[in-house]
Amino acid sequence: MKFLVISDMHGNSDMLEKLDEQFKQADAVLFAGDFCRFQHPETGLPALETLCKKHDTVFAVIGNCDEPSFLQEIEKKDISVEGSLVSHEGLVFAGSGGGSKFSGDTPNEREDAELAGDLQIVSEQGEQQWNNLIIIIHNPPKDTKCDIVGNGIHVGSPLLRNFIDSYQPLAAITGHIHESTGIDTVGKTTVINPGPLCEGKYAWLEISCQNGSWQVDKASLESL
Repeated sequence: MKFLVISDMHGNSDMLEKLDEQFKQADAVLFAGDFCRFQHPETGLPALETLCKKHDTVFAVIGNCDEPSFLQEIEKKDISVEGSLVSHEGLVFAGSGGGSKFSGDTPNEREDAELAGDLQIVSEQGEQQWNNLIIIIHNPPKDTKCDIVGNGIHVGSPLLRNFIDSYQPLAAITGHIHESTGIDTVGKTTVINPGPLCEGKYAWLEISCQNGSWQVDKASLESL
């Protein structure tokens, strides 16, 4: 399966129009949050509606710039994986929305326990192998190539990192830190921050299943 990986649209629906060929190639789209532009919540719904017109299969969470109530909008579109488990063609998706507490300038900043709490539904399933799990988390996990700000400090979530260390999902799709576009691994987990779509950045994730076991075949960063 081939996934188009995007994040941080920030109301720039024009970038979606430039991805028509990529949408055609994708089996599904993974969106890691921030539909709306900073301090302009009215840009979120048009961005959401445009995204949903581009592909029939989208899995998404909301970001720190999105109002918490915007979760209801993506739930109405039946694309949310936030705080839930969603099955699709042998895979399972779960997600966590919003960003870590920081400046207080954005509406959906949350405590670390809240971010990780969105994934509690995974632990509630009991002990099992999660080779087929993909998590979509707007806030990146701590100490990867995907959570470094300009001064070189890792600002990701310790508890989301603990979750990945413990459950080793197939892949973790993230965003939020615009300057930290990258691909990394945490154990067996491929972590992807595709970079901000508002700047024309996106990624591909290609996976396959052999003898009942899912694996990442390729992950790549791209730019318009």
